[in-house]
Amino acid sequence: MKLIKDLRKNPIAFGGLLIILAVSFVAIFAPVFAPFDPNKQELANRLSLPFTNSNLLGTDDFGRDILSRLIFGARISLSVGFISVGISLIFGIPLGLFAGFYGGKIDNILMRFTDILLSFPSILLAIMIVSVLKPGLTNAMIAIGIVGIPQYTRLVRSSVLVEKGNEYTEASKSLGFSDFHTMFVEILPNCLAPIIVQSTLGFASAILESAGLGFLGLGAQPPNAEWGLMLAQARPLILSAWWTITFPGIAILVVVLGFNLLGDGLRDILDPKVRKN
Repeated sequence: MKLIKDLRKNPIAFGGLLIILAVSFVAIFAPVFAPFDPNKQELANRLSLPFTNSNLLGTDDFGRDILSRLIFGARISLSVGFISVGISLIFGIPLGLFAGFYGGKIDNILMRFTDILLSFPSILLAIMIVSVLKPGLTNAMIAIGIVGIPQYTRLVRSSVLVEKGNEYTEASKSLGFSDFHTMFVEILPNCLAPIIVQSTLGFASAILESAGLGFLGLGAQPPNAEWGLMLAQARPLILSAWWTITFPGIAILVVVLGFNLLGDGLRDILDPKVRKN
């Protein structure tokens, strides 16, 4: 596949891809890789130091194995990224297509609505939405997805404004195809490159926002093994048990870094302007 070949020529982007594939593989087969039940409590073994016994990364204040919780937490973080970005795409792409294709009042109404949403910091808007819906992982994913809709709407709209003036669009209209066919069959495929790049970067943002909501107690709820929630629970132990907060932080850092590296690499490959420079 040409895209994979291009990625292999970009070592940074290929490294990001390998990180994502490795984390995804571990998350899918979490029961195989996790040495212990992530929610099993052993109070007699609480706050065990890392690298000193069978608990490779130590245990938390309930005696739960941190490595096992990190592995199962990868499932939650990747699921949040996938579902949240999916929600943003499902609503953002059609809105952007309609706004860019029809223009006029429809464009003005949709763009002013996106301006209102973009005026709020993303994490603050997500907190507001979750507060209304009720704290929980499902509502956190919905909130993060809603927060991302304006970004995809504007991105698709800008691409449509460029594409709808091309000859193939005029040919589609002259042949009598419907507006729906012209938008989704003719124009949308030519807008996929920036959408793919933004979706990849959106995964990183979604994971960070999910961790932030979990840290504030608005995302995943105990006893779920979610990285942001693990950070929140380990906050009182930051001085006495450094490993309980360090390893979840490293996990978030590595996964977000992987998606950012891949997104930057895809932008270099798929954006003609970048390739020319």
